[in-house]
Amino acid sequence: MSLKSYIITRVILAIPMIFILLVMIFFILRIIPGDPVLAILGGKAPLEVIEAKRHELGLDKPVIVQFFDYIGNVFRGDLGVSTLTNRPVWDEIKDRFPATLELTIFSFIIALLIGLFYGAEAAWRKDKSLDISARVYSILLYAIPVFWLGLMLQLLFGVYLRWFPVGGRLSPRVSLDIKTGLLILDSVLNWNWEAFSDVLKHLLLPGLTLGLVISSIFLRMVRNNTVLMLSKDFVKAAKARGLKSRVILYGHAVKNAFVPIFTIMGMQFALLLAGAVLTETTFSWPGIGSYLVLKIKYRDFPAIQGTIVFFAMFVVVISIVIDIVNALVDPRVRY
Repeated sequence: MSLKSYIITRVILAIPMIFILLVMIFFILRIIPGDPVLAILGGKAPLEVIEAKRHELGLDKPVIVQFFDYIGNVFRGDLGVSTLTNRPVWDEIKDRFPATLELTIFSFIIALLIGLFYGAEAAWRKDKSLDISARVYSILLYAIPVFWLGLMLQLLFGVYLRWFPVGGRLSPRVSLDIKTGLLILDSVLNWNWEAFSDVLKHLLLPGLTLGLVISSIFLRMVRNNTVLMLSKDFVKAAKARGLKSRVILYGHAVKNAFVPIFTIMGMQFALLLAGAVLTETTFSWPGIGSYLVLKIKYRDFPAIQGTIVFFAMFVVVISIVIDIVNALVDPRVRY
């Protein structure tokens, strides 16, 4: 299969997957208990007001009509209007997305550095103390709930030691001209180093919380795949030629083990973006995760649907990009 045919096939396969996802989102939200109109107006609103609001939101239409309206709007790029704020959902997502993206990138870098180097060194020293500690680390961090780890870091570094703030993105006393919504980037573009330092302090605890949990997955993947590569004949030949251990480990073993690792890392990046709900809630981080929790609380159907669709589209796009890159790096993937 040529690369072009492979890409077209992957894109075509993504279409039914997205459609099935849209169907599931729509009907699950309508099956779960609760009335979005009562959540907005309260239980003591007059019946006439409740019916008027239901008609305004289109909830008095048959479910099948609501479904086709919803599907049509999504394919036109219209995610609807929030019933809580009366703002377009897409505008609210655009306001919140940079915060989540910044947290995701920072967490991913932490996870990548720990997972890659700790995993590779553990593989090189297989069954020794460093390898045993790496395996214990990966099991413990994978088992620990992310919100509990976040609370412990807040308690230690925010409350007892008072080294870092425990919530938010920027201190009220610090001014910053926001252009991109990525505060680290905005502070650099404005040469505002006071803001840069403050943003970094706010980002460190939530980023470390999410990064440590994800690093356990990266570490195990890197370690297992590198151990497999170190047993191959080309590594034994490299050792026989007298190459330095760092060259053998990172230039040969890790490099050849990276194709499956890259796939997992790419998907974890997408899942990091979609799975930052608990971390954002714990640290009062104004991203899409905390936005989704708020909308679920008030049964804001359009906002909930729009946010989940946005997450799903992002995961699908990342998945396709990963497959394409893998096909470029390793032609065997196309076959």
